Amino acid sequence: MSREFINQRIKRGLVRRFNNLKIMATARAVSRREPAPSGAPVVFFKASTGIDDLSWNSGFHLLASWALRLKGIPVAYFACRAGMSHCVLGTNRDHPHQAPPCRSCVYQSKTLYAGSSDFSRSETTKVVTTGVNWFNFERDESLSKAIAGLSLPELMRFEWKGIPLGELCLPGMRWILRIHHLSDDDDTCYLLREYILSAWNIACQFADFLERTQPRAVIVFNGQFYPEATARYVAQERGIRVITHEVGLRPATAFFTEGEATAYPIHIPDEFELSNEQNARLDDYLAKRFRGDFTMAGIQFWAEMQGLDESFLKKAADFKQIVPIFTNVIFDTSQPHANKVFDDMFDWLDLTLEVIRAHPETLFVIRAHPDELRVRKASRETVGGWVKASGADREPNVVFVRPRETLSSYELIQKSKFVMVYNSTIGLEASIMGAAVLCAGKARFTQYPTVFFPQSIEDVRRKMDEFLDAETIEVPPEFKRNARRFLYYQLYKTSLPFGDFLKPSVRTTQTKLKTFGLEALLKSDAIKVILEGILEGGDFLLKEN
Repeated sequence: MSREFINQRIKRGLVRRFNNLKIMATARAVSRREPAPSGAPVVFFKASTGIDDLSWNSGFHLLASWALRLKGIPVAYFACRAGMSHCVLGTNRDHPHQAPPCRSCVYQSKTLYAGSSDFSRSETTKVVTTGVNWFNFERDESLSKAIAGLSLPELMRFEWKGIPLGELCLPGMRWILRIHHLSDDDDTCYLLREYILSAWNIACQFADFLERTQPRAVIVFNGQFYPEATARYVAQERGIRVITHEVGLRPATAFFTEGEATAYPIHIPDEFELSNEQNARLDDYLAKRFRGDFTMAGIQFWAEMQGLDESFLKKAADFKQIVPIFTNVIFDTSQPHANKVFDDMFDWLDLTLEVIRAHPETLFVIRAHPDELRVRKASRETVGGWVKASGADREPNVVFVRPRETLSSYELIQKSKFVMVYNSTIGLEASIMGAAVLCAGKARFTQYPTVFFPQSIEDVRRKMDEFLDAETIEVPPEFKRNARRFLYYQLYKTSLPFGDFLKPSVRTTQTKLKTFGLEALLKSDAIKVILEGILEGGDFLLKEN
């Protein structure tokens, strides 16, 4: 180990310790200040939002629950205490049989809930008080026998007593293994079996907990990893409202929704139009974005964007037109929503390669997503791997841009005939720039007319050929209008600011608690919106002055 690495670990450990002391002090202050609770409780489910530090989503979870308690609303925490044989975040993808780090994870959870007693409900008064229900793992032997000899495809489709356990476990499997196409081998089948057993354990214990609490709502992290997906399924089967949350589009912001957070459902009134001030605000954001001055979930991918260099422009001069192809990270939790027309992104790329070979007059620029090689999150099924295996890199009319290359996508869009995306956000930005965008996967922004989005594989192929052969492409004016409206809503309506209470930690994907008064928490615009959404069925949108 290098000295720098050791120093970084020491620093992170010290920061975590001081942060935990601050969390415990604030949590105990909340316990002392909260009035006697009344009414139906709100359940907060905790299983996949961090192991040994305060993640951003753990921070959102904690602050929202504190605010409810300070308002006299009982909060029932349902939290993991070694409650899974193998959890998603605790899985070692290189050693799937290795046990998860339950000790440090439980310690961190107990830190969050300092001052809270174990959950209880009075059987005489039927009053639910704020508290923590810790769930443990209990292996169901009958289920274990039922799945013991199943193949991977059978496990992926497996249902047990009406619950699609295999389907609920797949997004988390793909995310932690950093691949989409799972291998039908012993390690993969072992891990999926253990996930299924753990999901069933959660289903049984959470169903019992819901019967005892009769909550008005359940709050979970994005709903894609199997613990939260199972909790969401169980609650919705009982007609209970489920609210999911994720990091917002701007730094230190959260997105809360009664839908699926990773699908980003947004209702924009038909009559909504951006004012001059709002247009200027959006343009200022876009100007920074086009320079590479932005972060995603705490990560800044490029220090700066580089323009198209002379060698690229020289090569492009030999072709009639340029078409960029923007890809996604194959295991990302957006992909289950995206895969509506194609089975997955690589199926789309396979079709695209056929079109590339049929149109030698066009230069196609395939750009890998920068998140493919993120430290500690690098994909093991990459676009670069597909390019090499498919032979796309040997095509004379293909340029492949690797994840860490800082070539400006926006300058590329300006020089292009049209733009192809799977479900990448750059499709939305390209529409704002006035480009024709051909989208192949269901994206956050395709819920409104913002891009061309054919609804079958045949229509996607037909549209590719049509655009490549056309002299000009007519883009409906409503695409740009809707794209601007949608992005503005994402940035300034749905992204709830928590910067007064949370700040980046040593790792920017983690957060630290700021010093603040409890009165400030209740006065926060973000907290007011969340409380209204949970308690009164509000829309989780910021109100503008």
